[in-house]
Amino acid sequence: MGQAGIVTSSLLEVQGENAVKERVAALEARTGVEAVCAVITRADSYPEIPWKAFALGASLAALATVAAALFAPGWEAFEAIAKAATAILAAGGTAAIATVWISPFARIFLQRSRGQGEVLQYAQALFLESGMFKTSRRDGILLLVSLFERQVVVIADSGIRDRIESVELDSVVAAVTARLAQRLLTDALLDGLARLEEILRARGFQARAGVENEISDTVIQRGTT
Repeated sequence: MGQAGIVTSSLLEVQGENAVKERVAALEARTGVEAVCAVITRADSYPEIPWKAFALGASLAALATVAAALFAPGWEAFEAIAKAATAILAAGGTAAIATVWISPFARIFLQRSRGQGEVLQYAQALFLESGMFKTSRRDGILLLVSLFERQVVVIADSGIRDRIESVELDSVVAAVTARLAQRLLTDALLDGLARLEEILRARGFQARAGVENEISDTVIQRGTT
């Protein structure tokens, strides 16, 4: 995983962050599990994306140059091709630079399976890094949103996986994804947590009296450099 540089970043507004934190605390109070929400800008630097964009930009410029040369008479055709070399490289370079600053354009060059794999790997690593596997009842659960890839992942420890089918957790992902499509990040997390609580309570997860919070309810937010 060629992960980009990671920096702590506020991707949620303060009001939204507080709302999600309070919702996590409420879910834990009613179900007894340890939940964490995380939002990241992207799961990887994807170094191949600028190169793919460069190749496309250069190819399109070259195609346009050749097409123009076909209509140029005599030696002018060869002169036109020679003069166009710089333009071809410039077109490729511009496309490559555009992927750094324009996420929708960069996303065109990302294979869906590659993005899914990187986000899952990031979520698994974050689950371990945050110590969510250390809860007393192995009931930690992570809800992660990666904005660039537009991917949502739910990672649950064995104490939850043993009682809940993966297809049920898929409905949590669906709830979050639906709101993300409307560019409502805070609402996406709140809807996902609401759906998660419904599933947990339906499966018999209940509040535990006298048990301290084992993992912080703070929303993990990470940007990239």
